[in-house]
Amino acid sequence: MSVDSAIQRGLHVMAKPIGPICNLDCHYCYYLHKEELYPGGERWRMPDETLAAYIRQFIDAQPPTAEEITFAWQGGEPTLLGLEFFRHVVKIQQEFRPAGTRIVNTLQTNGILLDDAWCEFFAAEKFLVGLSIDGPAELHNEFRVDRKRQGPFSAVMSALKKLKQHRVEFNILTVVHRGNGDHGERVYTYLRDNGVEFLQFIPLVEKRGVGRHGEPRGVSRGDGDRQWDDRVSSRSVRPAQFGRFLTSVFDEWIKRDVGRVFVQIFDEALAAWSGLEPSLCVFRKRCGRALAMEHNGDLYSCDHFVEPAYRLGNIHELPIVQLANLPQQQDFGNAKETTLPQYCRACSVRFACNGECPKNRFIETPDGESGLNYLCAGYKLFFQHIDPVMKQMAEEVRRGRPAANVMQQLRQARRTNQPAGNVASSLPSAAASSPGQRTPSRQSPGRNDPCPCGSGRKAKKCCYAR
Repeated sequence: MSVDSAIQRGLHVMAKPIGPICNLDCHYCYYLHKEELYPGGERWRMPDETLAAYIRQFIDAQPPTAEEITFAWQGGEPTLLGLEFFRHVVKIQQEFRPAGTRIVNTLQTNGILLDDAWCEFFAAEKFLVGLSIDGPAELHNEFRVDRKRQGPFSAVMSALKKLKQHRVEFNILTVVHRGNGDHGERVYTYLRDNGVEFLQFIPLVEKRGVGRHGEPRGVSRGDGDRQWDDRVSSRSVRPAQFGRFLTSVFDEWIKRDVGRVFVQIFDEALAAWSGLEPSLCVFRKRCGRALAMEHNGDLYSCDHFVEPAYRLGNIHELPIVQLANLPQQQDFGNAKETTLPQYCRACSVRFACNGECPKNRFIETPDGESGLNYLCAGYKLFFQHIDPVMKQMAEEVRRGRPAANVMQQLRQARRTNQPAGNVASSLPSAAASSPGQRTPSRQSPGRNDPCPCGSGRKAKKCCYAR
């Protein structure tokens, strides 16, 4: 691929200007041990010359028609660099910004250091801030602790209030783990009721020995645990547990929050059901366009593959656009599709999942083929559960109507004792043999029968709940 054609595709880089250095010591953090990559008294702050080179090269790597260029700052904890560092970032960005192009900055933080000065800066410079919250206090503090082994929940909620006070755009990143994985509705409603409008749910899949802290032996069996039970830490969310977490959030969201609360995976699902390829790299057919850069300019294939074997080079040796399009990186991105097991290729929800992230593909399919995603059972449970409603929402969008119409239609379906899935199937779709064709309603299940939506729960606990 030529450099010119590569630029037309664009790319995303997650910059780590302070490497793995953080003021928390979260049990499940996969990045803190990256200090081992740079032993010997490393100075972790990104040098000014590296910062300037990165900003210039990243802008140059975007399509010339781009109206907006987004920089992503993460760590470790990037606020440890101080406000002056990010004021300098903005100054350099304006020096290299192409005429007519808007620069957007996103920053992921644990919130501990956020005060009025930080929030005033974020508001003035229109930063989009990601704040990490795993739910109410006892769920958040279970694995997220500071250096004194204390839970930081109160400081994080203070940061949330300040972001709102200063009208900073923000979203919440929630790690779904073994501790909060049975409390999807509770986590969601707690965040929603505290004024959160944008949420991301990230499943914790931690292979044994990878986390910051050792995990106890003897992980309890259950919930369908089989071949993966001894491969992941006791903190990792179980596959079906993750699926139930998402379905419980979805069932609460669909009642009243469509169009006013935005959950990343629901947006991605709607894109898939609308015939579009999802934008999130984990759900795309191929990856390789979302890279990670360390504080010294080392560029890696992906944030989850910051390992010596996946180091592409340094931006002081070759520009980002050339490093990102090396043959090894092209192979890395293509392998997401080419290594997909046949079990996945034949799956009815492959269009929405595409095997998810390669880092989680370490179990075997039922017929013994390697490369199945650890979370497969959970995603299948979730995507099958939302299928009827997603078809309905996609049809509303196709007809130029708000997807939020689905809430009223589902309420009407429940009032008439009609399965939620029938509302979707009664709408015209591309699969109908003629315009306006309707599918006959199915007989309503008994209260203790399995719900016809495919969730695996009883009807009275799912679409027929009153």
